[in-house]
Amino acid sequence: MYQSPIIRKVKEATKIIDPMKKDLEPTLLDFGPVHFYIPRFFGFCYGVENAIDIAYRTVTENPDKNIYLLSEMIHNPTVNEDLQKKGVKFLFDTDGTERIPISSLNSDDIVIVPAFGTTLEIQERLKEVGIDPYQYNTTCPFVEKVWKRGKQLGKKDYSLVVHGKHQHEETRATFSHSADHSEVVVVLNPEEARILADILIEERPLSDFEKYFGHKATPRFNPLEDMVRFGVINQTTMLATETQEVMEILREAAIIRYGEADILDHFADTTDTLCYATNENQSATLALAETDADLALVVGGYNSSNTMHLVEILEHKFPTYHVRDKGELSKDKINHFDQWDKAMKETENWLSGSEKPLKIALTSGASCPDILVDEVLLQILEYFEGTKDVDEVIAPFEEKLETEEA
Repeated sequence: MYQSPIIRKVKEATKIIDPMKKDLEPTLLDFGPVHFYIPRFFGFCYGVENAIDIAYRTVTENPDKNIYLLSEMIHNPTVNEDLQKKGVKFLFDTDGTERIPISSLNSDDIVIVPAFGTTLEIQERLKEVGIDPYQYNTTCPFVEKVWKRGKQLGKKDYSLVVHGKHQHEETRATFSHSADHSEVVVVLNPEEARILADILIEERPLSDFEKYFGHKATPRFNPLEDMVRFGVINQTTMLATETQEVMEILREAAIIRYGEADILDHFADTTDTLCYATNENQSATLALAETDADLALVVGGYNSSNTMHLVEILEHKFPTYHVRDKGELSKDKINHFDQWDKAMKETENWLSGSEKPLKIALTSGASCPDILVDEVLLQILEYFEGTKDVDEVIAPFEEKLETEEA
C-alpha cells in the first residue's frame, strides 16, 4: 500500500541526477493548467521506513500471537489504522494515557516499541511481565544517537537541555533516558531558551525557573549549579535551525557566565546529533518556499511534529494547507489543520484567484507514505480540464531510471 507510482519515480530519478545531494532545486511537474513543485527531500525517512518494515514483518511472522504497539507507530493515521485493521492494538495514547494495562499482558505477547522510542519506566514494566522491550524495537537510530550522546555527556558530569515538546513521545523517552544519568530540562523554543539563559546569567530571578521549567525538569534542577557543564540535545523532529538557535543562545549565556576562554569546559558541542533527514527535509522545504508557487499543500498526520514544522516554513511565503489525505479536498473547498489554533478549518475557493497555470508546492512529512502524496496530486488533477496525461509527465523520469538500469 506504500508503493508510489509517481512520487517514487521522481525521487529515484533525482537521486541519479544529484547523487551527492547538493542540489535543492525543486522538481517541476508540468500538467498544463496546473503545475506542481516537488521538493528535493521529503516524505519517509530511514527511521520511519525501518519502523514500518519491522512492524509489518512482525505481524506477518506472528499470525497467532497478540501484538501490541506501545503507542502510534509513527504520527500518520493511515499507517496506524492499517496496523489496527491487522489486529495490532495500542497500549497507550500519544499523550501517555494507558489504554491497556501492561500488567494484563504475558510473556507470549509481542510489544513493538515505536519509532519515537520509549521510557526506561515502561521498559521495566514490560520486563516485569516477561516481555523483552528490545526484541521488536523500531526506535529510530537517530533518536538512539541522541540518547548515546547524552549518556556520553552524563558520564562527564554534564547536565542536558532538551530542545523539544515535553509531552511528545520522543521527548518523554529522551527525558527518561537522560534523567537516568544527568540533570535535565526541556525548552520548547528560542524564546524559552532566552528565559533560561537570563536565569543562568542572573538577569532573571532563580524563582523564574520553577515558573517556566519546573514541570519539565528533573527534581531540584538548579541552573546556577547544574549548568556549570551542559549540552543541548533535541527531539529529532524539531526545526534544526531552531535547535541551532537554542544552542547559540545558551552558549552565549555560558560565555557571559564563565568566560570565552574556557567555554569548551562548560558547553558541549552537540551539533553532530541533529538528524540528517530532518535537516535535509527542512532545507529542501526552504528551497520550495523560494519558488513562485501560488499555494502549498503539506500532507501528513495532524499530530506530526515534523510535518507541522514544514507548514511553518511554507506559510510565511504563501497560503499553506496541512491535510491528512485526499479526503480533505474538493474543488470548491479544502479542510485543513491549523496548528496554531489546534483546530480543523475550512477554506473555500482555495484553487481560485490565480492566473493559469496554477502552481502548487506539494510536500509531506517524514511519516507520510508517498502514495498519499500521489493521491492528493491525482485528486487535484481531476479539478482541471485539459491536463496532460500522467504517463507523459512522468516519462522523462522513467527514461532516466531505465538509462541507469541499462
